[in-house]
Amino acid sequence: MTTPTPMDPVAQPVRLLIVDDDPLVRAGLTLMLGGADDIVVVGEGADGSEVAALVDRLGPDVVLMDIRMPTMDGLTATEALRARPDAPEVVVLTTFHADEQVLRAIRAGAAGFVLKDTPPAQIVDAVRRVAAGDPVLSPAVTRRLMAHAAGAGAGAGPGSARGERADRTDRARRRIATLADREREVAIAVGRGRSNAEIAAELYLSVATVKTQVSRILARFGFNNRVQIALLVHDAGLLDDDHGGGGGVADGDGNGDGADRPYRPFA
Repeated sequence: MTTPTPMDPVAQPVRLLIVDDDPLVRAGLTLMLGGADDIVVVGEGADGSEVAALVDRLGPDVVLMDIRMPTMDGLTATEALRARPDAPEVVVLTTFHADEQVLRAIRAGAAGFVLKDTPPAQIVDAVRRVAAGDPVLSPAVTRRLMAHAAGAGAGAGPGSARGERADRTDRARRRIATLADREREVAIAVGRGRSNAEIAAELYLSVATVKTQVSRILARFGFNNRVQIALLVHDAGLLDDDHGGGGGVADGDGNGDGADRPYRPFA
């Protein structure tokens, strides 16, 4: 699909599916997003159990997915959808108070998340950016998620929780082992919160080379964003002895400028 931009009259509009169990929320989102010249709302769903059939019938480019729904929640629906070939991108609607849910959505391959009270223009921008292959993950939100992941790992309880953690660690280490040495170094640096520019200086590489290495890692594992790389490195236990850098992914937007900007949902 041609990358859609508001200024490009020949670009194909972004085909959007909205899934939310609240009819008033769906109506508001449809009115707001359908008013953009380069977005067309192709359909609505009221539950995650409807998503597969709607995607098959309507062929959306992006699904705007609520988390809490009665029969199948948005996280389960996202995991099922992103496991399919040629799946549309998913943007999760969240209240942002449930970090564990957001982490699960990102692990499943969601390209970003938006708050339900986000200003309309920013939600429209989020849909455009995700359709263009640019994940919607702000640096501040990314740092919070990684801190939560680290805390959850440290506080894992006995029994099944410990076993699940061990299994995830083993899977992550096997995946990391498939990387070349330089790719592994870059992945660990991403996990430590380094920007592209900082990684380049640390490893004596050009910024362009770092961007290429990050892209290769994303492609190798079928990831959508740097947060997934950081989570993989975290799960593999490669950050356990790292007490520097403040944790998190400081440049979650991937532009490599290293700026520590104040939180804006789509900075």
